Amino acid sequence: MSSVKLFDAHCHLQDPRVLNKAPQLIATALDTGVARFAVNGVSENDWSLVKEMGERYPSVVPCFGLHPWFIRERTPNWFNTLKELFEVTPSAAVGEIGIDKGSHGKTIDFADQVDVFQKQLQLAKELNKPASIHCVRAFGDLLEIMKNVGPFPAGVILHSYLGSAEMVPELAKLGAYFSFSGFLMSMKTQKAKRMLAAVPSDRILLETDAPDATPTLNVDTLFSVDGRSHSKEENLSTSGGLSDENNSNSSKEASNRKEETLNHPANIHHVLNHVASLLELSKEEVAEASYRNAVQLFAYQGSKVQLE
Repeated sequence: MSSVKLFDAHCHLQDPRVLNKAPQLIATALDTGVARFAVNGVSENDWSLVKEMGERYPSVVPCFGLHPWFIRERTPNWFNTLKELFEVTPSAAVGEIGIDKGSHGKTIDFADQVDVFQKQLQLAKELNKPASIHCVRAFGDLLEIMKNVGPFPAGVILHSYLGSAEMVPELAKLGAYFSFSGFLMSMKTQKAKRMLAAVPSDRILLETDAPDATPTLNVDTLFSVDGRSHSKEENLSTSGGLSDENNSNSSKEASNRKEETLNHPANIHHVLNHVASLLELSKEEVAEASYRNAVQLFAYQGSKVQLE
């Protein structure tokens, strides 16, 4: 059992690549000190899986949202379905929603992305729930949308944040929290240090984005989804190749690769160690702050998370 308590602020344990292993992934992660998992749906097809997972596991916070990559497949009734889900699932938060101008996002009409995103962001505000946001190469657009719809007293999570240090204060002022995953390891050290230093200590979160965003440092000590150990070269080739996107999420592209190293939620400890080293703080200090922030954020009315 780890001496630190952690909250995985964003993951996808309903993903078909790991769904059948979810019970053992959760059990192992719990054993290492990961107390809770915010599991984010991405399309109408997986919302019911996320709902079931939230009902089955006390540690899972269910989140429902339509990810920009899946908006073309939405049904005409998608928004009513989403609203009904929140009515019958008071424990749920909003996510994963967002906008994307990365290599995959460019293939999806941006005006349509913005329309779907704004509807869900407005819903999160009305429900007084936090929303987990995917943003790739569109932070200027995101800031404008957040200014128009916000502020967000219930908070928004900029998941796998890889944006600039300069944007942090304005985003934070609107209610943003900044969540860091294994993707942070793809950022140049000095840039990452500058960006992390700009994030207020009461706005920092940790996540895995599992089964994506596999850490690319200290890979010989990674928790493996399938029980195999992976060579450094394999990990780098499968999870480090998206840094050119300067993205905040989005290694769902990795799912298209034949060889991939799936990320385990227990690997949040690798993220913790990396963030602590960049901030030049102890891992205990970073763990305590990020856990406290996540509890504060997810302890909305109806949530299974209670303020501690």
